[in-house]
Amino acid sequence: MSEPVSGTPQTPDLVETLEPLAGLPGGAIGIAGGAGAGRKGSDFIHYGLRNKKLVFGLGVEILFVLFAIFGPMFAKYSVTDFTGTSLASPGSKFWLGTDNLGRDLYALLSNGLRESYLVGALGALCASVVGMALGFVAGWRGGIVDEALQLFTNIIVMIPSLVLLIVIGSYLPNKSVLFEGVFIGLTTWPWVARAVRAQTFSLRSREFVDLARLSGKRPVSIILKDIAPNMASYLFLVIILLFGSSMLIAASYDFLGQGPSNVVSLGTVMNQAQTNAALQYHQWWWFVPPGVLLTAMVAALLVANVGLDEVFNPKLREQ
Repeated sequence: MSEPVSGTPQTPDLVETLEPLAGLPGGAIGIAGGAGAGRKGSDFIHYGLRNKKLVFGLGVEILFVLFAIFGPMFAKYSVTDFTGTSLASPGSKFWLGTDNLGRDLYALLSNGLRESYLVGALGALCASVVGMALGFVAGWRGGIVDEALQLFTNIIVMIPSLVLLIVIGSYLPNKSVLFEGVFIGLTTWPWVARAVRAQTFSLRSREFVDLARLSGKRPVSIILKDIAPNMASYLFLVIILLFGSSMLIAASYDFLGQGPSNVVSLGTVMNQAQTNAALQYHQWWWFVPPGVLLTAMVAALLVANVGLDEVFNPKLREQ
């Protein structure tokens, strides 16, 4: 380590070492400079637009997001309107039919899609923040701090998030989307913490981290400006997985009838269809559309996730 301090820094060699680690375009900005960053960005766009899985997954997801934003604006009725026509099959008057109370299922599904995305975003945000923070601290500090955090992580892993959500939620008089999303996030972070910890252990012994230490940077600055950018692609993929899993857990919670009672979600629509024996009476328009929507939403995220992994990883890109 004496040459980089007293002599000429080995910048080209260091860039070559870090390039395989830098996932997103900004992964090596601090070291490679503007030219390297521009090349990384152009490479990401070049390979991203040519990856069929990424384009398909993001395209489907964008369509769902647009439907969640603008879909309710085209609904003829609101979610609280009773049209007077119960169990009507899809047609020109009711595009997706009505339920047993005469509510427009198009309005229910378009609004329910919004709630699913909101819960997914809240869950992914909370889980990623907690998991990454604990993972970075454990991987950087090591020793007794790492052992204590790993013990805490193992305890949380043993607690089923859905079961705990049901138990705690049953004692609350009022449940909201905020409670549901935050609680899901606070119980699904352990695998994120473990993965980030392992990556941090690997990166903290690299030359660019040693150079940052010798330059007098604080640990927080090294983690945020040197280690985290070189894990950017991996962290981005983690957030996508958390987003999809949070929506699935929320839908399961709502399907069991434990979700917020003052909002409509895809899970509550399926719960009402199951409670009123829609499957037995062959009322397919009541239970099939919300199930298909939820499945397609999560599947599109997973397909896009695979595509992003291929774009970020040069070895997968060449296959």
